[in-house]
Amino acid sequence: MSYQLFRVGKVWHYRFQIDGARVQKSTRETIKREADLVASKAYERAKLWSRGGESVPTLRELVSLWLGTHQPTVSAAHFKVVETFGRLHLYDLADVEICDLTTEMVERSRLLYLETHAPASANQWLNVLRLLCRWAIRRKMIPSLPWSVKLLKVQKRPRAILPVPVATKWLAAVDECAGVCGPVAIAVRLMLGIGLREVETTTARWEWMDWDRRTYTPGITKGREADPVPVPDWLCAYLLPLRQVSGLIVHRPDGTACAPGFTRKIMLAANATCGIGHVTAHRLRGTFATLLSEQGAPIHMVKQALRHKNITTTMAYLEMNMDLVSRAQQRIATITGLDAETAKHSGEKTASDMPKTRMEYGRSD
Repeated sequence: MSYQLFRVGKVWHYRFQIDGARVQKSTRETIKREADLVASKAYERAKLWSRGGESVPTLRELVSLWLGTHQPTVSAAHFKVVETFGRLHLYDLADVEICDLTTEMVERSRLLYLETHAPASANQWLNVLRLLCRWAIRRKMIPSLPWSVKLLKVQKRPRAILPVPVATKWLAAVDECAGVCGPVAIAVRLMLGIGLREVETTTARWEWMDWDRRTYTPGITKGREADPVPVPDWLCAYLLPLRQVSGLIVHRPDGTACAPGFTRKIMLAANATCGIGHVTAHRLRGTFATLLSEQGAPIHMVKQALRHKNITTTMAYLEMNMDLVSRAQQRIATITGLDAETAKHSGEKTASDMPKTRMEYGRSD
């Protein structure tokens, strides 16, 4: 049984019955089409509640519920993203019940966000809103996502990795700024050598090192994995003089854990010293992945080393090996004779100018 519409004077009312309870209310609308929309929403909401669903909150209330539920279980960074969204970026959506959110409302609020933020950041804003609404669906606050907005297409930017020829010089610059065995010096080597995230270096512990097998098993990770990672000889040699039975590997002078972002200032100083691009803590992890791939490690093994759930995530970390492209370009120039002009100016002979052997002509004695 569905709802029924009827008029009292000029105003339309609706009535329906669910679980033996009779509901009858005014739509406050004089146009039947508008009244039908009001009655339909009321009926769907009543059906949801009758199945044990929760009351429908406003978006502001939903953010508060999510934060209260997830604070003990999500990372501090993830919690901060949602908290900032709820505190600063709800705009006209704040006091709208989430079942009443529309595509038009969401697009209008995104435009307000784009006035002061980049498109990539606007995509993150939309993802947080989608995260909250999907959580509401799982909690049976709403039956389905009431809006549909696509992510913006964003121009990708070149991402820096640590150039291999300056890696030693760069680490020396870090040591000069941070101290040879300071927490930042140790952390950047853990990120470069075994691909740890910066936050994973702050929780790294000596008891998770297996010196016999030369492996390290992160005990606190983003994806809750506990997979061993091989430790290269150079990193073992660096860590061995610092070896402890237990405790934090990277810590402040008083023994407490380092704060998020503790490597940033010194890494940027080392970048300036070496005259290289914007290498950050996360780009060291990207450097680790790219170098593994360039040295022949299969993509699924790189995925395992990075502890990714999805191989497409791993692929996003890998930068193209342009040396291979350069060699292929040179071979094309040789085959087509396009390197003749270069040889003419330099006085050198190209491969195409060299006399051919009998085997190359297809003849033999």
